[in-house]
Amino acid sequence: MICDDPALAPPPLPAVWSKTLRRGRALADAVLDLVFPPACLACRKAVTAHGALCPSCWRRVGFIEKPYCERLGTPFPYDLGVPGLLSPEAMANPPVYHRARAVARFEDGPVRDLVHRLKYGDRLELAKPLGLWMARAGAELLAGADLLVPVPLHRRRLIWRRFNQANALAEIVGRASGKTVEPFALARIKPTLPQVGLSRAQRADNVQGAFAVPGSAQGAIAGRNVLLIDDVLTSGATLNAAARALLRGGAARVDVLVFARVVTSG
Repeated sequence: MICDDPALAPPPLPAVWSKTLRRGRALADAVLDLVFPPACLACRKAVTAHGALCPSCWRRVGFIEKPYCERLGTPFPYDLGVPGLLSPEAMANPPVYHRARAVARFEDGPVRDLVHRLKYGDRLELAKPLGLWMARAGAELLAGADLLVPVPLHRRRLIWRRFNQANALAEIVGRASGKTVEPFALARIKPTLPQVGLSRAQRADNVQGAFAVPGSAQGAIAGRNVLLIDDVLTSGATLNAAARALLRGGAARVDVLVFARVVTSG
């Protein structure tokens, strides 16, 4: 029998499939919650959803919100009511990149532990929640970005570590924002010492000439606004060196988005 009344007609197959898929995902999530109950990303206490922090850990995170320096993204102690203000550091030592934004202070609460677990503890599942926070914190930069470029590791370190945490974060930010990720637009051509424990001047010397844009990638970045992605901004030496290489390679502008940044020391 043919039904002539559109109100009584069955929904089209794509809608049926979509509803079935949604039910399937909901069931899979319920099973996952039973097998692996949601736990706080930092302290592992029970929470209501995967990829979340418990209230106690959430309160200990030093989220960076306005007012902050327009260039460096470092927070001001109080709001002067004037948009676009620059910090004394940004005026005295302006970075190579145009603007930087971060989710939280590296020194505060569980932030350092989350970064170290992702970077050194093979906790790749942390890339998703951290990357989603980055996408929200960097919404202004993402709106003007043409593509995302993760800070690369040298091939020796990549072999030892087995993955690049900056690329893992960039993939999540790219999916959340709909922006293209170009993981090979920048190459680390010189092995460098770990930056931990080095002074600001030593950090800058350590990464001088460490990055380059491969000839095959110049077409991808020429005249484009690049958003450079990394996990932590400390002194800014690594990101300055990477941004300088991108600008020399033809990028129109380079902004920086990280999960955490050092605020009280450099």
